[in-house]
Amino acid sequence: MNSEKKRHLNLYFQLHQPRRLRKFQFFDIGLKDNYFDDDLNRDIVCRIAARSYLPANRLLLKLIRKHPQLRVTFSVSGVLLEQFELYAPEVLYSFKQLAETGAVEFLGETYHHSLSYFINCEEFIDQIGRHQQKLNELLGVTPKFFRNTELIYSDAIGKIVADLGFEGIYIDGIEKVLNGNTPNALYRHASEDLVLLPRNYQLSDDIAFRYSDKNWSEWPLTGRKFAGWISMLPRHERFVSLGMDYETFGEHKTSDSGIFKFLEAFIDSAAARKTITFINPSEAIRVLPAEQTLSSTRAISWADQERDLSAWLGNDMQRDAFDSLYKFHDAVMKSRNEKLISAYTYLQTSDHFYYMSTKKGSDGVVHQYFSPYGSPYEAFINYMNVIADLEFRIKQNTQRLAKMKNSVSNPLSVIPSDT
Repeated sequence: MNSEKKRHLNLYFQLHQPRRLRKFQFFDIGLKDNYFDDDLNRDIVCRIAARSYLPANRLLLKLIRKHPQLRVTFSVSGVLLEQFELYAPEVLYSFKQLAETGAVEFLGETYHHSLSYFINCEEFIDQIGRHQQKLNELLGVTPKFFRNTELIYSDAIGKIVADLGFEGIYIDGIEKVLNGNTPNALYRHASEDLVLLPRNYQLSDDIAFRYSDKNWSEWPLTGRKFAGWISMLPRHERFVSLGMDYETFGEHKTSDSGIFKFLEAFIDSAAARKTITFINPSEAIRVLPAEQTLSSTRAISWADQERDLSAWLGNDMQRDAFDSLYKFHDAVMKSRNEKLISAYTYLQTSDHFYYMSTKKGSDGVVHQYFSPYGSPYEAFINYMNVIADLEFRIKQNTQRLAKMKNSVSNPLSVIPSDT
């Protein structure tokens, strides 16, 4: 079949696990500077590796060998890559196997899955560079396309990404940005040489959220049915991007829900159809036009019903916590203290603010599902105790540097007096 009549299907998956904070009490301030509960983090990463990452990677490797035309795109945060090195090196090995097939493309993102753009543009750029280095070090790949934390995007973010040499960026295909256009196409940045790849959030959420909902009118969702939906899209809608958390497979939807069988049946059925071909972003921009432009002066994301920044900065607690972190940026970076700088960058991870959300309804349920805290208020207090200790360490370090500077400029000041 002529390529112009095919749906080009892009499957991309996000992988991220934060370094969660330990319980840090008020009386710990000034006494303890080990902020992270890495025993808990290890247990969670190993659990999800066994339930999700490893079986999903094995399945995709099998399917790539069965269907050489299959293409898959991944975005893996630097924080999680680090934890794979420490706790689950077998997962890294399985990703190397996938990378070696030539059928898999990896995306760039911020190293700490952070809101760093809103803290400092230099910090944003630095984290992107660190993530690129980590991908190259561990998997031997250099990303050409970018996916910002939780699909946060604006024209200004796109400009920086274009200036860094990326060819394209993923965005969420939401109505207020598409302005009447289809999400199933490629677009261009309003002023930069940058391709925008929208995610079809409705089809993606059919898998990520509605798959196991027995009250959904389309339940049960089968792989054959889902492939049929994509095949029947209007002929002019040639690019379909399905994006979701990789943990959907095996963790959020457990194996006994049939989610792995669904994924296999869907890919088998799509591969068998003459109307569908698989594609990665680097291939997509070579064969598909991106003629129209899209613009978003305000930041959008893929989170919650609002699909804006409110998942992380929607209430006073979140904004207070973020502003408290923001104000220490320059002092930390000038401290020349690697331990302080390292802690500060991990404290930027978006999850810390996500846990503080007080949203109700279905969004509130999702926030609470991911949170290790009993309530948003507990998350806020814990984080602010850590920030208070960070401030204490910054002052300590500043005093130490001042003493060192004084001793260098006035060496006699360190010689004890005879009197």
